[in-house]
Amino acid sequence: MKVLSIGEVLWDVFDEIEMIGGAPLNFAASLLRLGDYPEVLSAVGADIRGELAVAQIEARGLSSRFIQFTKTAPTGVASVTLDGQGNSTFIIDRPAAYDMVTLTPSLMETIAAEKFDWVYYSTLLHTGNGAEDRLEEVFEALPRSRGFYDVNLRRHHWNLPLVERLSQKASVMKVNSDEAETLYALECPAALYSLEAFCAFWSESFQVDVICVTRGIHGAAIWEGGTLHRFAGYPVQVADTVGAGDSFAAVFLHGHHNRWPTARTARLANAVGALVASRAGALPEWSLQECETLIASQVPRSAGSTEHLKSSLGASTLESE
Repeated sequence: MKVLSIGEVLWDVFDEIEMIGGAPLNFAASLLRLGDYPEVLSAVGADIRGELAVAQIEARGLSSRFIQFTKTAPTGVASVTLDGQGNSTFIIDRPAAYDMVTLTPSLMETIAAEKFDWVYYSTLLHTGNGAEDRLEEVFEALPRSRGFYDVNLRRHHWNLPLVERLSQKASVMKVNSDEAETLYALECPAALYSLEAFCAFWSESFQVDVICVTRGIHGAAIWEGGTLHRFAGYPVQVADTVGAGDSFAAVFLHGHHNRWPTARTARLANAVGALVASRAGALPEWSLQECETLIASQVPRSAGSTEHLKSSLGASTLESE
C-alpha cells in the first residue's frame, strides 16, 4: 500500500525534552513498520531543528524526498502538557515551516507518477493559508487515490466548516469520542447525542464510507455498512497518549486496505494504540509480535467486542488521541 501523508512535521516539547512528531509523520512511521510505502509531504525550517528532524526521519527508514526546507518560518514546535492520566494538551506555534509547502510542477509530476493508493490528511495543517487549495491540487493529480481524514482537533486550530469540507474528501475518517460529541453538538444542537447518531449523520451528510471512533481505554467503535460495532481496548499503564491515535489510524488503514475482517483490524489497532500509549513519546518502538502477545494475554477492557454500540461518551480529551 502506498500512502502520501500530508501535514505537520514538528517537535513535541515535554518540559525540557524534545521528541520528533506530528500526526502525519507518526502515522507514516507506523505504516512503515507494517511493510507499507509511506511518503511524508511537509516542510521544516532552515534551522537546527529542521536538520535534526530530517536526520531522525531518515534514521527511522522513512523517505525525506518530499520534505522541503524553508527560510520563511521555523520548524514546527508543539508544547505538550500531560495530566495525571497521561492525556496530552498542546500549544502549537503558527505559522510554522509545514505551512509553507510549495507544490512545484516538477513535484506534482513526481507525486502523480507515484499513483498513491491513499492520501492522509488532518485538520491542523488546513487552517493555514492555501493548504486546502494544495490538498485539492494533490487529489486532482491522484484521481484514483482515496482520502483518509484523521480529524485531530487541536484547540484554536479548527472550525466546523473546515471539518465539513475535509470530511467530504474522505473515504475513511478517524475521530475520537470527544471530537465526535463536539461535532455532533454543533451540527445537531437539539438532538440527543450518541456515537451511533453521530456516525449515521456524518456518514450520510459527507459520504464517508467508514468512520473510526477511538475511545481511549475503552477501545474503539467502527461505523461500516450502516452499523456501529464496538471493539474493546487493552488496559496498560499509560506513559502519555501522544501518537497513540496516529498508530491506531495506520494499523486500521493497513487492515482496511488489505481487506482484513474489521474485527481483526480493530483488535490489532487497539493493541498498537495501547502499546504506544504505554511508552514515552509519539514514536516509540513496537512490533506486531508484541501486539499479538498483548491481545492473547490480556482480557479486554469491556466485553462484547462486536456488539452494536448505541451510546458511549468515552474518556479521552480532544487533545489525547
